[in-house]
Amino acid sequence: MAESSTSAPPPAAGTASTSQQQQQKPVAIVCVGMAGSGKTTFMQRINAHLHGQKEPPYVINLDPAVLNVPFESNIDIRDSVNYKEVMKQYNLGPNGGILTSLNLFATKVDQILGLLEKRAGPDPENPNKKLIKNILVDTPGQIEVFVWSASGQILLESLASSFPTVIAYVIDTPRTASTSTFMSNMLYACSILYKTKLPMILVFNKTDVRDADFAKEWMTDYDAFQAALAADEEGNAFGGVEGEGMGSGYMSSLLNSMSLMLEEFYAHLSVVGVSSMTGAGVDDFFAAVREKADEFTRDYLPELERKRKERDDQKRRAREKELDKMMRGMSMATDGEGSSSKKTPAKNGNDDDDDDDDMDVPSDDDDRDADDYADVDDEYDREGLQARYEAAMEANMDSTMEDASFAKYLHAQRK
Repeated sequence: MAESSTSAPPPAAGTASTSQQQQQKPVAIVCVGMAGSGKTTFMQRINAHLHGQKEPPYVINLDPAVLNVPFESNIDIRDSVNYKEVMKQYNLGPNGGILTSLNLFATKVDQILGLLEKRAGPDPENPNKKLIKNILVDTPGQIEVFVWSASGQILLESLASSFPTVIAYVIDTPRTASTSTFMSNMLYACSILYKTKLPMILVFNKTDVRDADFAKEWMTDYDAFQAALAADEEGNAFGGVEGEGMGSGYMSSLLNSMSLMLEEFYAHLSVVGVSSMTGAGVDDFFAAVREKADEFTRDYLPELERKRKERDDQKRRAREKELDKMMRGMSMATDGEGSSSKKTPAKNGNDDDDDDDDMDVPSDDDDRDADDYADVDDEYDREGLQARYEAAMEANMDSTMEDASFAKYLHAQRK
């Protein structure tokens, strides 16, 4: 794979260099799944597979409640947070303890990214160091605690901002044999996809017990799912009067409607069947990972950069707006009777309204925090503010602020 990419002609300057640089970064595979789906065993299998290919991954364990894991973790939440102590000190139950442990661990996300970038980048002192190509992340079995929590979002967005990130949703294949449980899993997968906004792979695990061909057929052939739905209804799978074989018409109608709704959702997924026990299908899984990593670089990364640029531009405009307000306030203070402490009355005679408009207080509409506002003399505000300050001082040489320095002026304005 690497050899074929090196034989291609070099990209033109300024065209594909960014994409190529992103593809050289390791791929972060975040494994999520319901309790009992075989997620941890799946992590062990893909970890052993990569070690067998002489490409050891970087492994992160985010499950604080697990007693033992069958693989070695480079970063383990249990080394930083004691789950039982968190439950005891905060008087929490099991789920609350997991959530609070993740929240505490999320405060170290900058250190995690620092370690990952150090392992993913070349080392000038050790040019022969082998760079990692995969990052494996194991998450708690309580899926909602990770996916729907603020800490889970912080960890996922931080990973995605630095590395191509793929969600592997692990499904217990034997338990999805009925149409109702299958549709429940699909709805959960749909919610995770649209919450994380990351490329997703559906991993039908335990194919050594039950083959996943039926699930793939239901996702691609609407008539096949309808036939299975009719069979479940006739077999009284949805309840109803015993012996009549009619089942619940409401449940059948609901599943039918949901299958129509999810047809577009299925088109954006990669589906693989894997046996964590035998290792069957692991090669197909990593082929899907490469495909989704390309999709991340092609579709998700530009959108991420666009949103980041929008936030930066919005913050810049808010700061410039506050700068203008501050300079207008200074002009009003120095255009009076020669005293900077006296303020020029408003044209409408209402001092309070003008003071409210020119107050140094960030409004709710500004997309910034108090720290951002306080730092008005940052790298791109300082030069403009300095120039305006000097111009105002030259126009008001007789002002009592004539001998004030720029730093003193800022200090006075912030009081």
